[in-house]
Amino acid sequence: MDPITARLYLCTNARKSRGDFADFVTAAYSGGVDIIQLRDKSIDAAEELDYLEILRSVADKQARLWAVNDRADIAVLAGAPVFHVGQTDLPLPAARSLLGDAARIGLSTHTTEQVDAALVADRLDYFCVGPVWATPTKPGRAAVGTGLLRYAAEQSAAAGSVRPWFAIGGIDLHTIDQVVDAGATRVVVVRAITDADDPTDAARRLLASLPPLG
Repeated sequence: MDPITARLYLCTNARKSRGDFADFVTAAYSGGVDIIQLRDKSIDAAEELDYLEILRSVADKQARLWAVNDRADIAVLAGAPVFHVGQTDLPLPAARSLLGDAARIGLSTHTTEQVDAALVADRLDYFCVGPVWATPTKPGRAAVGTGLLRYAAEQSAAAGSVRPWFAIGGIDLHTIDQVVDAGATRVVVVRAITDADDPTDAARRLLASLPPLG
């Protein structure tokens, strides 16, 4: 599995209150999720490493990817295959120098200028565009709407770029058709799967709503 062939990317917290992290990520992968990122600001570094070991074990069994958010030191210690940063996090060259060539690195983008930069950034493996709609997982972050998705799709096609990009922010079974219509072929979701009674079924239905990669 490689980010360039991934279509469905899930961000989840550690689900401490439910105590079902291993079962949940197993169910999500079983439904077709390609990458799972652990993003939980409420746990400390030691706890994060413990949860990442669980995630790694499940991902390895299902031949899927897993990701670390923001913390390059955690990513290095955990041996993460994917690392994701935001615009104000560790700069890409610094992240690459810490993680080496094996890890895949992704970047969040929120403006046309950031999309343009991501399309040509050196040694960047994928980027995300959003949030398309306002979401409680990113409080205070203004929604960009589907217009930025159209821009990303147009600019990517014009440049002949094969760099993958994912739509993110408020995407669920009720809104996924809108992001596909705007040109997105890959999505990042959170609550659409984390809040689902049946995460496997939710993942399958989301994946079925995405077009096949050309």
